Amino acid sequence: MATVRLEKVTKKFGSHTALNNLDLEIRNSEFFVLLGPTGAGKTTTLRLIAGLESPNAGTIAIDGTDVLNWSAAERDVALVFQYYSLYPHYTVRQNLEFPLKSKVRHMSPQDRDARIAKAAKTLRIEHLLERKTDRLSGGEMQRVSIGRAIVREPRVFLMDEPLSNLDAELRVHMRSEIAQLHRRLGTTCIYVTHDQAEAMTMSDRIVVMMQGVALQVAPPKAIYEDPSDLRVARFVGSPAINVLPGTVAAGSGIDVLGARLPLAVGLPVGTHVTVAARPQALSLTARPAGPSLTGRLVHIENLGSDLFLHAGIEGVAAPVVVRHDPALANMPGLGDMIAIALAAGRMLVFDGQGRRLTFEPEAAAARHVHA
Repeated sequence: MATVRLEKVTKKFGSHTALNNLDLEIRNSEFFVLLGPTGAGKTTTLRLIAGLESPNAGTIAIDGTDVLNWSAAERDVALVFQYYSLYPHYTVRQNLEFPLKSKVRHMSPQDRDARIAKAAKTLRIEHLLERKTDRLSGGEMQRVSIGRAIVREPRVFLMDEPLSNLDAELRVHMRSEIAQLHRRLGTTCIYVTHDQAEAMTMSDRIVVMMQGVALQVAPPKAIYEDPSDLRVARFVGSPAINVLPGTVAAGSGIDVLGARLPLAVGLPVGTHVTVAARPQALSLTARPAGPSLTGRLVHIENLGSDLFLHAGIEGVAAPVVVRHDPALANMPGLGDMIAIALAAGRMLVFDGQGRRLTFEPEAAAARHVHA
């Protein structure tokens, strides 16, 4: 178990900057996820921690000790890749034993056998120990790949998109397996993925990365409900968050396509902002009593427990999506005009650079002025 700290880490490959002044702190025993699109710098970060790459600037410490000049073996970390990295003509037992035969370990055959037995029991692959790995299924191979990391009993597990080659059903199952394994072992785990479902369901905390920069570090709930950057809000969530153009109006309000949101954001009148809302923050309304938008229903996405209604609204490039309870009566039909209520307190407001703005309802702002 260990803490991992990166301070002001920059990594360049020629003229390309893969990481730019990255600061991260991973806590002891934490399941920490690096989330972002391809090219965000996630795998580069993992390779730097592992000692497979060296930064151009910055420091990397494990348990408070600078490890920049340490080899990968000296750092006592274990990598699990998306490609299984198994020896196909070895048995499962031989694959698990291989990392234990390193000259730096000096382990007796009895100690190696004990480690293998413990890892096989943990991963429930005892019945596979004498089978060649080229005869295993994808899920079985990934368990063996994880087992090769477990037998080493490292201070830190590093996992680089380990489930990306599995089918959808097996990915869901293995997400649960890895999360449970982490809870049993209590080892610090740093996990790379571009799949937000993996990040949200497995992690203690997430860092959302884009173009080599850490945009936000927070628990999953905060990343979803309280994004500090518009790019984070857009990247996390399915269906995607609704994004609407807004303008700061006189009287501390925001105009959104003709609807007036009573929000005070402390910016000059006429300033352009972005107002974002999750589908569940919007609702259909028959008789609008507050701010609302009107659009034509162009698509109904039926997921059984939820309906997602897609409405085309003038001035918005993409349809606005509203989550709707299928049990409710008076369901609109395709082509119908619908009114969508905007609950001011559930809107997220971002400035022109995509930074989250704090706001308060207009009435509360007025109280502060008169206090």
